[in-house]
Amino acid sequence: MSEHDEQVLSLLDTYRAHDAPTHGGRVLSYVYDSGLAELDALAGRAAARVQAVNGLDPTTFPSVALMQADLLSFARDVLRGAPGTSGAVTSGGTESIMLAVLAARERWREHHPGDPRTPRVVVPSTAHAAFHKAAHYLGLQMVTVPVDPRTGTLEADRLAAHLDDATALTVASAPAYPHGVLDPVAGIAAAAAERGIPCHVDACVGGFVLPWWEGTPPWDLAVPGVTSISADLHKFGYAPKGASVLLLADPALDRARYYALTDWPGYPVVNPTVLGSRSAMSLAAAWAVVTRLGTQGYAELTAGVARATAEVREVVDGTAGLRVVGEPTGPLLAVGTDPDVPRPEQVDPHAWAQAVAARGFVLQGQPALTQADGTVLPRTTHLTLTPASASVLDELGAALRAGADDVRGQAAAPVEAGGPVTDLPDPVALARAARESGELDLPAVLALVEALPRPQSARLLVDFLAAFTAPPTGRPSPD
Repeated sequence: MSEHDEQVLSLLDTYRAHDAPTHGGRVLSYVYDSGLAELDALAGRAAARVQAVNGLDPTTFPSVALMQADLLSFARDVLRGAPGTSGAVTSGGTESIMLAVLAARERWREHHPGDPRTPRVVVPSTAHAAFHKAAHYLGLQMVTVPVDPRTGTLEADRLAAHLDDATALTVASAPAYPHGVLDPVAGIAAAAAERGIPCHVDACVGGFVLPWWEGTPPWDLAVPGVTSISADLHKFGYAPKGASVLLLADPALDRARYYALTDWPGYPVVNPTVLGSRSAMSLAAAWAVVTRLGTQGYAELTAGVARATAEVREVVDGTAGLRVVGEPTGPLLAVGTDPDVPRPEQVDPHAWAQAVAARGFVLQGQPALTQADGTVLPRTTHLTLTPASASVLDELGAALRAGADDVRGQAAAPVEAGGPVTDLPDPVALARAARESGELDLPAVLALVEALPRPQSARLLVDFLAAFTAPPTGRPSPD
């Protein structure tokens, strides 16, 4: 390696030093560490072997089709699809969801030719933000049905009441990301099937962990009425970012996600996913990980995750002032203030997360949300447990307890969304300060999100992130 190459990599190492740790179980969101260094090494070697391959045309690069077929077959088996079930490997859960919504929109248009109405997507309020993004991009109307603030989910009949002839798709989550709670998939799917509406199960988080999680209610493609499902290989599939699977039970619905064009002078275009040219590196890495682990490997890793989740749940349950929201199914927990204890004993989950971060563990704050019916989903802190969590359980448990002790009595204030807010921070100045110091007062940011009208807070965050990622004036080029 040349001296210049070393300098380039040294600069990259300098940049990476600013990042949260991706291994070791200290970041309880965003990363899914198997705890197996050899698995990461295998994924890296597999990716390097296809570095120059373009996934655009599997007839030119048949390895793309072969690896995808292997991954889809594995996913179809563990998600209990029928022999005719097919789909795609995508860049992540957002793209999988985008394609599921696209297929449903195209099916609705086919069944309602000339209908001037805007097709609707009906979801529980806890459905992932990717559905809102897909509806925004594809021109559909989102209908969010409130969930019970204490359980984090809803009765299927409550969602079914919103299904009508304009509904192109309905959704259930397995589990929903905010609270880790499983929606009533069977009931929602049955109601959708009765009305001839596709039902998508968002198992982006749960798809490669729930098949081996004991005591899970029916949630997969074997449930009557479920027409499609998404499951991320880069979450509990333990593959590097970004790889996800979308499976569709109906071949006609599967074809509706494609884009094809021959009416131009270049090569015939047939895109099964949103992207055209795309790297095969994440596909190869995911293929290598899945091939290496197999069902037995996933079963063993899931058993460890289940034990770690149970131990952390026990810590939270034994910590005065905190409570787990609902009854989670799987390795995701949402922790909020326990409203049943006196205020001096309550713990604000966002202050708690900041106190735990000072002890070396990154938790994820979630702002309170006032739903369409006026009920309020309380502010919570999200924890995702992984196999790597098992290696730091004692330290993590101590940090969770001590963090709560530090902030007990700082109870969450009532949410008054949409009210006047004075002294708004300058998002550009906030971003520059955060980038220079490496610190951001997340509880204050989340409190601002709670207090402001949601469109206004969204614009403020856009301004913040645009400033945070913009090149500073006068910054020297790497070369």
